[in-house]
Amino acid sequence: MPTKKTISILGSTGSIGTQSLAVCRNLGIRVHGLSAHKNCRLIEEQAREFLPRYVVITDLSAYREVKTALADTPCQVVYGMEALCALAADPQNDLVLNSVMGMVGLRPTLAALEAGNQVALANKETLVAGGRLVTGLAQRKGLPILPVDSEHSAIFQCLQGSAGNPIQSILLTASGGPFFGKTRAELEQVGIGDALNHPNWSMGAKITVDSATLMNKGLEFIEAIRLFDVPPEAIQVVIHRESVLHSAVEFADGSVIAQLGVPDMRIPIQYALTYPQRVGSGVRRLSLADWGKLTFFEPDCETFSCLPAAIEAVKRDGLAPAILNGANEEAVALFLAGEIPFLQIGELVREALERVPSQDDFTLEDVLEADRAAKDCVKTLAACYRR
Repeated sequence: MPTKKTISILGSTGSIGTQSLAVCRNLGIRVHGLSAHKNCRLIEEQAREFLPRYVVITDLSAYREVKTALADTPCQVVYGMEALCALAADPQNDLVLNSVMGMVGLRPTLAALEAGNQVALANKETLVAGGRLVTGLAQRKGLPILPVDSEHSAIFQCLQGSAGNPIQSILLTASGGPFFGKTRAELEQVGIGDALNHPNWSMGAKITVDSATLMNKGLEFIEAIRLFDVPPEAIQVVIHRESVLHSAVEFADGSVIAQLGVPDMRIPIQYALTYPQRVGSGVRRLSLADWGKLTFFEPDCETFSCLPAAIEAVKRDGLAPAILNGANEEAVALFLAGEIPFLQIGELVREALERVPSQDDFTLEDVLEADRAAKDCVKTLAACYRR
């Protein structure tokens, strides 16, 4: 039964982490460990409610504060990346849900898989940058990676009744973000608040900006290739404004199986936590009559250049996706800091993809170095643009 599972949630104070704990609360799932970077207030609240054995903090000053705050609890507060990897590898886990933001999620994913722990993945960077380092290890360990993203969860669910029939193509849906239908001229003046105003989903700032640039769909395009072992030409991105049809799979006979539901992340999160079982979630039921109609459009790849950049990166393969991801992380951070305009995110990413050297065969150290080089490249280019 899902309530007998013991899980650890990496990145528990983020959007996916907090919703994952809501699912645990609803189902009575035992929480073995939690982690955060430096959201001291929220991680303390979570620790006092769920009383995990371990609380990992990756910011030193926050670690000291949280350790003092939780001194009257049985929770062991530990610090740093090594502690995060140790929590991921802990044999007490039945499942490790990785919802940390950014490249910091790669090492604990590898640690969990190496230890034989099942991984539910909400950290895009793990598969985008790590690529076959992650999928190869999962295959050797005989551990399927359980996707948490709504789109990849939808594809995963569509395949449950496929009786092993191969995928003909994947229809990967995208909301289109807050700037759907706008021209590049209209996007020249948009600000941070505009980019963070997502029409359907409540997410963290970085992923919301990624949705606005369509980079989020580009990263998910790469993820889908890694998760479902399909070539780039087998994936079609479709803008679906209502976010009700979460993705679909086409088979050889022309049949298309889709997964639908209200836009609520608790559905894919819960499926990852309870797989292969389905239990009541308390989520609002889907009424197609209430929606009235569902619409679908081709993406505008000329205006939103991040999507074609991601597709180009995965076609190049090797370290190119890691370079793309690192460049995007840095460019989005600069945008959120008010240092570059919105359209420059895509320009910087494409420039870094051309400038930073790649290679076909790579190790974890190569991935981390490519990430660092891409971020340094974006910082340098942005500084030149500001002069």
